[in-house]
Amino acid sequence: MAEPVDGIREGNLEAPTRHPLGQDDPGFWDHAALDAELERVFDICHGCRRCVSLCHAFPTLFDLIDASTTMEIDGVDKADYPKVVEQCYLCDLCYQTKCPYTPPHPWNVDFPHLMLRAKAVTFRAQGAPLSAKILSNTRAVGRLASIPVVVEAVNAANRNGTARRLLETTLGVDVQARVPTYHTPTARKRLRALDGRGEVQPAGRTRGRLAIFATCYCDHAEPDVVEDLAAVLGHNGIPTRLVEQERCCGMPKLELGDLDTVKKYKERNIPVLAKMARDGWDFTAAIPSCVLMFKQELPLMFPDDPEVALVRERFFDPFEYLAERHRAGLLRTDFKNALGRIAWQVPCHQRVQKIGPKTREILQLVPDTEVVTIERCSGHDGTYGVKHATYALSRKLARPVENRVTQAEPDHFTSDCPMAGNHIAHGLDDKPRAEHPLSLLRRAYGI
Repeated sequence: MAEPVDGIREGNLEAPTRHPLGQDDPGFWDHAALDAELERVFDICHGCRRCVSLCHAFPTLFDLIDASTTMEIDGVDKADYPKVVEQCYLCDLCYQTKCPYTPPHPWNVDFPHLMLRAKAVTFRAQGAPLSAKILSNTRAVGRLASIPVVVEAVNAANRNGTARRLLETTLGVDVQARVPTYHTPTARKRLRALDGRGEVQPAGRTRGRLAIFATCYCDHAEPDVVEDLAAVLGHNGIPTRLVEQERCCGMPKLELGDLDTVKKYKERNIPVLAKMARDGWDFTAAIPSCVLMFKQELPLMFPDDPEVALVRERFFDPFEYLAERHRAGLLRTDFKNALGRIAWQVPCHQRVQKIGPKTREILQLVPDTEVVTIERCSGHDGTYGVKHATYALSRKLARPVENRVTQAEPDHFTSDCPMAGNHIAHGLDDKPRAEHPLSLLRRAYGI
């Protein structure tokens, strides 16, 4: 293993930072350069191993090293490197919570973005299976599944054992995995009357007018959550409307390594959002991954695009937004219903936004309410938790969270990520079922 740069230094005294992804540099796509960087970073990880409990990527790497003839990274066949890459679902927790060698440390370790680079190089060279392309095309799948009459057939098929076995054979969706229940009308159709009218009261970083990015998943599979968000904002007198038009944020394609499609989505979304931002609108979405896409991933892919930067500054997690209003004395606290004990799983893509536990801060404003915080990954990651190839691993990763929920004996179980919440609740046989924090907040208000 390489020696520490200054002989004694581990970790940073400076705040961690992040470099642009660099996909426009020809060297980004060079296979030999990629292999060299994978070897360098894998060697550093081997000498540290503090991320072993986060996901299956690190146990895979360490098992390869420990089974090699040298028990060092030079004993691992480079042809086995993809076994590590395919287990990374870009949760970012290693970078954010564990790694002592992130920039500005001279070793410059950004494990998630190195895995993303490897996924992108593989995708450009080999493409991806049709099943992966279909599963990552969340907007198209949702639109098809939410067509009236079709939606009933899709939901019935998803409950049928024979149909699920066929789905496993054709699209690789594990027969035991919980899949979305689709709805019609969609969230965008239910809320199309939102007109954004009302008194505008800026507070903190918020400008007092909020546009909801419905997201592919919530629009088609969890429209009630978007309605709950709109109801909470309306109760607080915040002029609210939907984003004028939206495409997928791009996160499912990013995780596949399909950076060209991410760019296409960006070119459809950002001009619309930037125009609204210039007109005084802030933005939010009920899925942390979608918020993170606009806050972090697109700005790191397109660091010189001023419109991407503008949108980044105006995008908020819902509870981050409400906390800003509360600090200014503008959040209503006329709660009618206590919530009791809540087990709250903190989604990875919310944790890495570096906003703190804003969901907990707001829910604990409700009288007679206690929030038990669980900072462990659900192991779902959109497709990782449904694919037959990784479903068993995702269940293993979810088990510590499930155990913590059971130990808490809560009145409610919640996660800001609906997919993570449903995945954990599935492992608990829905005892308790998953409820979104926005739904709990609406219940507390009694609206």
